[in-house]
Amino acid sequence: MESDLHTVLLVEDAPFFRKMLGDYLRDMGFKEVVELPSGRAALKHMETAARPDLVCLDLTLPDISGYDLCEHIRRSATMADVPVLVVSARDLPEDKAHAEEAGANGYLGKPFTQEEFTRRVQSLLKSTGARRAP
Repeated sequence: MESDLHTVLLVEDAPFFRKMLGDYLRDMGFKEVVELPSGRAALKHMETAARPDLVCLDLTLPDISGYDLCEHIRRSATMADVPVLVVSARDLPEDKAHAEEAGANGYLGKPFTQEEFTRRVQSLLKSTGARRAP
């Protein structure tokens, strides 16, 4: 894992998946994993927080859809180029296409193994050049 990757914004409403993905990301060497349960909490966090190195988000959130949240990130001046990985149980081709249209850089359908998740995150970060000095 790149030592200059620090922060992940993890938006997942299911407590079990949020904790599991947070653990996976910490195992990969991310220093800070901000775990949020809803789209509104993510929007509020993004107003004041430093720019993350990666956003992992679920499509099915209790308030704002993951698609809408991804579109918001793409419209944000400070976050437009942050890589977004959608992690969702919605695994139909049209879900993937819609996520791509919303600006997601990658898509991982549930269920998956820790190895699959790690590979997808590493591949996404490499392909988007998401490495920068702290």
